[in-house]
Amino acid sequence: MTSLEAVKAKFDELFTCVIIPTYNNVETLGGVIADVSAYTDHIIVVNDGSVDNTEELVRLTPYVQLISYPDNVGKGWALRKAFAYATEQGYRFAITIDSDGQHFAKDLPSFMTRLESIQDAIIIGSRNMDQGSVPGKSSFGHKFSNFWFKVETGIDCPDTQSGYRLYPLYLLKDIRFLTFKYEFEIEVLVRAAWKGVKIDSIPVSVYYPPPELRVSHFRPFKDFARISVLNTFLVLITFLYIKPRDFFRMLFDKKKIGDSNSVKAAASIALGVFMGIIPIWGFQMLVAVFLALLFRLNKALVLIASNISIPPMIPVIIFGSYKLGAIWMGANPGHLEFSRNISLESIRNNLKQYILGSTTLAILAGAIAGLLAFGLLKLFKKKAVLA
Repeated sequence: MTSLEAVKAKFDELFTCVIIPTYNNVETLGGVIADVSAYTDHIIVVNDGSVDNTEELVRLTPYVQLISYPDNVGKGWALRKAFAYATEQGYRFAITIDSDGQHFAKDLPSFMTRLESIQDAIIIGSRNMDQGSVPGKSSFGHKFSNFWFKVETGIDCPDTQSGYRLYPLYLLKDIRFLTFKYEFEIEVLVRAAWKGVKIDSIPVSVYYPPPELRVSHFRPFKDFARISVLNTFLVLITFLYIKPRDFFRMLFDKKKIGDSNSVKAAASIALGVFMGIIPIWGFQMLVAVFLALLFRLNKALVLIASNISIPPMIPVIIFGSYKLGAIWMGANPGHLEFSRNISLESIRNNLKQYILGSTTLAILAGAIAGLLAFGLLKLFKKKAVLA
């Protein structure tokens, strides 16, 4: 069996297809289909409302499955339609490749080799963005996207904007996606990661033609604005729901918290909350780890609980500290109105009041968090015994 035959066999055995979304790229689409067909006949082309001869070209290749609709909606919609169709056809995995010739079919065997060792992950074809032919806007967007993906998921990913990916369709089918255009490729990564799908990567080649020959449907202002709005939405969900959810999951996951008993776990959370509020800026995490080691507490729980001072909570913590500090200031307390503009700058006029108040708040919040955690852990264990 030749190497090409072996790759084709892997596509068959692992129920994998290649999806090619396209919009008015008839000049390069034929070459992409021909290159991909050397490795597999499981090819799905999505004609996203093209007004050129895309549909006629695809119909000349009988083994290519075509999804076509009259109006151009966006790459995200094309991929969503293809995922649903591929799942109905019995495929478990799909590799997406752009139709503009930017990606090389010769990297398909690398995806299949990685798939054999890891089948519960999105595998991203990571491009070399340091080469001179990379457009400036692509380089900036690449760094911008990677940064916010790390904020939203805690995962380091070398190339969140690459469209050359392998998706485990069976792990995505229950996610209800919201976006339709280029921002979908960010949404699918973040929401899959939130669901527990692993994010992996392999190096791939990439071709950027000279500027005069380059065809791109990416609209810098509109599409970048849409991506920014999406990231704002995802960051809010991250800090208001995902991080608290993950915290409580860890709280009740014995494998993650080890053999800590209820008292030790509650003490770890109390210390973490205390350290997250106490006004020793820049040293909170370092001191938290030191104290966790000193008192033999659960370091993971201490660090997670110390993240109480995440951006959405900072105005609340500063305002609460300032108000509690007024108790210690006698007849001359400072006054502060609660608003979105609250920051450390707001309390410079009466630093003493803030320090006293934040120390008081740290002690109270730590004690309450510890007692609440202890009660929940005891209740959880009691229900587990009764079950």
